Amino acid sequence: MAEVAYCVKCKEKREMKDAHQITMKNGKPALQGQCTVCGTTLNRILPAEKKVSS
Repeated sequence: MAEVAYCVKCKEKREMKDAHQITMKNGKPALQGQCTVCGTTLNRILPAEKKVSS
């Protein structure tokens, strides 16, 4: 299944090329890749991992 994110240059949802998971400055996970049509960098924020209480 290809990852999809909104491309602000194309103004529609596009598939990501070379998608990889990153961690943003605030500690939340995200996917980053390239738009297959225009080559713009796409970012998709993923759900935060739930913390386990001890």
